[in-house]
Formats: sequence, structure tokens, C-alpha cells
Amino acid sequence: MAKTKQQKSLDKWTKQKWRTASGKKSSKTGEVYAPAKTIAKLKSTKAGRKKLAAANAKKRAATKKGKQHAKHGLHKGKKR
Repeated sequence: MAKTKQQKSLDKWTKQKWRTASGKKSSKTGEVYAPAKTIAKLKSTKAGRKKLAAANAKKRAATKKGKQHAKHGLHKGKKR
């Protein structure tokens, strides 16, 4: 039986290498997790670094309020 669209998407998501920009644990740094390719792309431009810094600030603020998830907008516009 062939995999469904959702199963294929989950397989792709699982194979991605997710990390923080510093490579350290988010619980220690308060940084967002994102695929390594996305982080590399963001770190390569001034606008990308600014966007990453804003996302990290939103993540830290949400964590400080006791929230597990933060709407930082880093993944906004991605197909889900």
C-alpha cells in the first residue's frame, strides 16, 4: 500500500536535521528549533540574522511566560 501525502510529509520532516542556531539545547539558550538548512540560509544574510534574532526573542518571551510553543513566525508560509 502506498503512503499517504501526510505520511510522506512526516517522513521528510523526520529526516531533516533540526537544531538551534548555536547548536546548543533550546532549554539552555531559549533559541528556536529549525532545520539546519533553514538556519544556514538565515545566518547567511543580514536580514536573515535579524529575522532569526526576532524569532529567538519571541521564543524566549513565550518561554518566560511558561508557554511551550511560541508563534515566532519563522516557519510561516511553509506548506504544511
